[in-house]
Amino acid sequence: MFKEVKKDIKELKGYAPDVSRSNILQSLIDYIQEKRDEDEPVNLNFVCTHNSRRSHLSQIWAQTLAAYFEIPKVYCYSGGTEATALFPKVVETLEGSGFNIFKLSKGDNPVYAIKYGANSQPIVGFSKTYHDSFNPEFNFAAIMTCGHADENCPFIPGAEKRIPMTFDDPKDYDGTELQTQKYRERSLEIASQLYYVFSKIV
Repeated sequence: MFKEVKKDIKELKGYAPDVSRSNILQSLIDYIQEKRDEDEPVNLNFVCTHNSRRSHLSQIWAQTLAAYFEIPKVYCYSGGTEATALFPKVVETLEGSGFNIFKLSKGDNPVYAIKYGANSQPIVGFSKTYHDSFNPEFNFAAIMTCGHADENCPFIPGAEKRIPMTFDDPKDYDGTELQTQKYRERSLEIASQLYYVFSKIV
């Protein structure tokens, strides 16, 4: 794992959720642990409206932290209620945490390869719907990372479990002098909660 990524991860250790958040995170911990206990794949699909910011940050940090804690058979995906594009500021924010990111295609919805280590399998990042053929069709947990998707998608076909793990949208700061700061804050907030989740898996 790249040393810059490890450095950011080590700074996440002190996170402790409040009671309301703890219950939500415990739901995800229970799902992962149950799959681990049965030696089954852990498929996690992070869902947001546009699959452009929070769902990608969640997917990438979840896959990275599963590797950090050496938890095998974890496969992380993301999707939206509609497809747009992976927002460039998310790419820049992740690069700031030490990820190596390569653009594999051009156009309105480019495909990115995202690596957390020199020999790591690249995480494929591009915007898609949650039911896109790239994502699992069944035996997965749907993790709702934004309130709009959570409210408007009460049912996700094929999902074994639906978890409302929502975050505030950094898009609110687009075009302001706080944009860089707020995207990093949101990225590390997501990472810290996922660190807590994967640190509890045995």
